[in-house]
Amino acid sequence: MSWPPLREELKGIEPYGAPQLDVPVQLNVNENPYGPSPECVADIARAVSEAATTLNRYPDREFTELRAALAAYLGHGVTPEQVWAANGSNEVMLQLLQAFGGPGRVALSFAPTYSMYPEYARDSLTEWVAGRRETDFSLDLDHAHDLVKEQQPSVVLLPSPNNPTGTALPFDAIATLCEAAGDGLVVIDEAYGEFRREGVRSAIELLPEHRNLVVTRTMSKAFAAAGLRLGYLAADPAICDAIRVVRLPYHLSAVTQATALAALRHAPELLGKVDELRAERDATVDWLRAQGLAVADSDANFALFGTFEDRHAVWQGLLDRGVLIRETGPDGWLRVSIGTADEMMAFKKALTEVLR
Repeated sequence: MSWPPLREELKGIEPYGAPQLDVPVQLNVNENPYGPSPECVADIARAVSEAATTLNRYPDREFTELRAALAAYLGHGVTPEQVWAANGSNEVMLQLLQAFGGPGRVALSFAPTYSMYPEYARDSLTEWVAGRRETDFSLDLDHAHDLVKEQQPSVVLLPSPNNPTGTALPFDAIATLCEAAGDGLVVIDEAYGEFRREGVRSAIELLPEHRNLVVTRTMSKAFAAAGLRLGYLAADPAICDAIRVVRLPYHLSAVTQATALAALRHAPELLGKVDELRAERDATVDWLRAQGLAVADSDANFALFGTFEDRHAVWQGLLDRGVLIRETGPDGWLRVSIGTADEMMAFKKALTEVLR
């Protein structure tokens, strides 16, 4: 046996992660470019200072106050009993697969989609099945319905907007897939939900109608709190109760809970730049198309564009000019996160030079 005695299916696999490079313009991991105000920072500092006086004790393992605050933020009649949170929506997803996946069970999505989904399945020993998307990255609902009926997955993972394409899921598709899944969970990953265009509805509206529907969110994107690592879901209370079986003891620290509660108190401010970022996204999509590039319709805070015979050369050319974007998605495509107006101007200038 080779050392260390790693599981066979994990040997030779590179860990997930985008390049972390110190460059002037970083537009590669879909962060919100606008940090919290001094008032918000001061409130967080006070909350953390107060939490620090009790660090000799374990935190509230049910994070009762935080669940109530998240439910109030979501609205639509969501109750604290319907809310679960963890260290980023990544941990929320992994806990769902630990609880509802496993040997002999299937997790399903439609490619291209978030590259971590098959890793959640792998880590929970769940079989992974990926259907296809259309050439414009939309979902063929007939194909999706038939594949779900055929595979009878325990968990269907569908981001809306989709990552890395930015494509939103048609609202009527959610009910169709919930019905096709039977007792299987349908997880609508709304990590970028706050950035969706006007008129695009949230799956949260459908929670009362489908007990197998789960909607996940994060504070990393629109809330400008990527460093907080707080993701959450809304679902039937029975689903939240089941996750308790697999969660690690006291998985949300007192500091995390205090920081998240303080951030939620400043929700209007932290979300205040969302409209500006939406407008910048739409302008970026229009500009890229004016350069003769293909761009996927986006309801997120990024744009997928291409296609390039050698996308790595384009990526490197941008990096050489101080602009870091993401080499991800189908072959030939690149993804740029939406930054400030100045950052997007730098991106456009650099890309214009590279394309020459």
